[in-house]
Amino acid sequence: MSGFDLIIFDCDGVLVDSEIIAAQVESHLLTEAGYPISVEEMGERFAGLTWRDILLQVEQEADIPLSASLLDKSEKLLDARLARDVKVIEGVKFALARLTTQRCICSNSSSARLDMMLTKVGLKPYFDGHIYSAKDLGPDRVKPKPDIFLHGAKQFNVAPERCLVIEDSSHGVHGARAAGMRVIGFTGASHTYPSHADKLTDAGAETVISRMADLPAMVAALAEWEVV
Repeated sequence: MSGFDLIIFDCDGVLVDSEIIAAQVESHLLTEAGYPISVEEMGERFAGLTWRDILLQVEQEADIPLSASLLDKSEKLLDARLARDVKVIEGVKFALARLTTQRCICSNSSSARLDMMLTKVGLKPYFDGHIYSAKDLGPDRVKPKPDIFLHGAKQFNVAPERCLVIEDSSHGVHGARAAGMRVIGFTGASHTYPSHADKLTDAGAETVISRMADLPAMVAALAEWEVV
């Protein structure tokens, strides 16, 4: 049987243009702490990861002890910036209005931040309460682990192979593929970079789009293409 029973959306960098804001805040904090890094490099290397996991990676790589206070400092600064500046990705409402398959959000962002962002840009009604945070499952179950994707599928009683995931980060693609799901990569947010599409494809995305308005047609095309 062709088609999908559930479409799972990442949020940051797919529905809302928030990854660029996170990269700006986090690059500033890391540079201040002694790890100089540009906004562009933050987006390319760390998009899709939690701030906690980013700090752990930087500590291991650079052997720089990073203060635990950076965790709280980043969260407060980022929440303030997002509440003020976050915008919906162009074409998202067009796409959601034309997709008839049931859908949900599976994100590494906290439930509180998801609620704030989605309310601000007017997307909450499109998901009818099916908005899931990996952080609610536990700190060690965030992407690139597959747990949040499997949790989303379980809420609809849908088999993983009947799910299609929309992701903008290689970490998210790896998690979705580990869950046994098919993936469309997205490169239309402000944090995109020249090798973005290749990176998503290498991680396991079947195809990549740069305009969210193209999503309904791409979903229909993939629904007719069975993966053996």
